[in-house]
Amino acid sequence: MKKVITFGEIMLRLAPEGYTRFIQAETFGATYGGGEANVAVSLANYGLNASFVTKLPVHDIGQASVNSLRRYGVDTSKIVRGGNRVGIYFLEKGASQRPSKVIYDRADSAIANAQPSDFDWNEIFEGADWFHFTGITPALGENVAAICLEACKAAKTKNLTVSCDLNYRKNLWSREQAGRTMAELMPFVDVCIANEEDSADVFGIKSENTDVTTGKVNHEGYKEVAKKLADRFGFKKVAITLRGSISANDNNWAAMLYDGNNYYFSRNYLIHIVDRVGGGDSFGAGLIYSLLSGYENQAALEFAVAASCLKHTIEGDFNQVSVSEVEKLAGGDASGRVQR
Repeated sequence: MKKVITFGEIMLRLAPEGYTRFIQAETFGATYGGGEANVAVSLANYGLNASFVTKLPVHDIGQASVNSLRRYGVDTSKIVRGGNRVGIYFLEKGASQRPSKVIYDRADSAIANAQPSDFDWNEIFEGADWFHFTGITPALGENVAAICLEACKAAKTKNLTVSCDLNYRKNLWSREQAGRTMAELMPFVDVCIANEEDSADVFGIKSENTDVTTGKVNHEGYKEVAKKLADRFGFKKVAITLRGSISANDNNWAAMLYDGNNYYFSRNYLIHIVDRVGGGDSFGAGLIYSLLSGYENQAALEFAVAASCLKHTIEGDFNQVSVSEVEKLAGGDASGRVQR
C-alpha cells in the first residue's frame, strides 16, 4: 500500500447553519479541516496509507481535531502534542451573487509556534512514497517555513515524490514574502498544483486574457503559465485548476496538466455548489492518488477533476467519496440519478 505524508494545520471550522450570515447567526456548527488534512482524509478514503503531521494541544479540542482524522483512517501517530490552541476559522456561505466569507482566528496556534526540533523527518518519512504540503503552511511563520524546508530536504534524500499546492492566502502574508519563501521550497517539488490566481500572486506568472471575476478562462494562456512554472523550477508536472465563477452557487470546473512535453485538459463540469471549501484539496488528493496508482496523465487528470467536482456537493472540508464513485463520474456518468 502506497504511503503519503501530509504536513500542515488542521483548524476548527465554525459556520452558521445553511446560508445564514455571521450577523444573523445565533449558533455555529463545529467541524474540522485544513488543506493538508483534507488531502489526507481523501487519500485514506481511497485506500492509501495516509499520515497527517502537525502539532496540536493536549486539551480536548486538540484531541477532537485528532479524532476527526482518525474516524476516516488517517494515521495520526506522527502528530506532535503541545502548544495552547487550535486555530479557528469562521465560514459564511455565499449564495447567488453574494460571495462566501472567511474570518481567521489562528494566531498563536500550536503549529504556528512549532519549531524544527519538534519533528524528526527521517523517522516520519520511513517507508513513505509521497510528501505533500501547501503554501498555507510556510505562511504561518518563518519557523514553520523552516520546518517545511527541512521536510522537503529530508523527503528528497529518501527519494519521495514531493507535491505542493501553492494556495496563496493574502491574509497570512504578502505576495513578496510568499514569492521569496516559496521560491526556496520549489526546487524540491516534483508536482506543482495551482489555481488560476496562485501563480500570479506568488511568482508573478499569469495568463493573459483571463478574468476570474467574469468566469472567462483562456486555455492557451494557462499552457504558457504551466510551462513558465516548469521551466523556472524544474517541476515534473504542473496542474492548474480552472474555475469559471458564474455565481457563488454555480461554477464551471475543469483543470489542465502539463508534464514537460504535453498539455492535457479535462472535461468541464457545470457544478451547483453545496460547499466549495476543500475543492482544491480534493483535486490535489485525486491527482496524488491517481498518479501513485499508475494512471496515465489524461486519466489521472480526469480522476482528480471528478473527485473535486463531487467534493463541491459535500458539506464540510473533507471529501467523503470512494474511488468507485469518482471513477463513475470520470467515466461520464454525471446524471445524478438515484442509485437503488
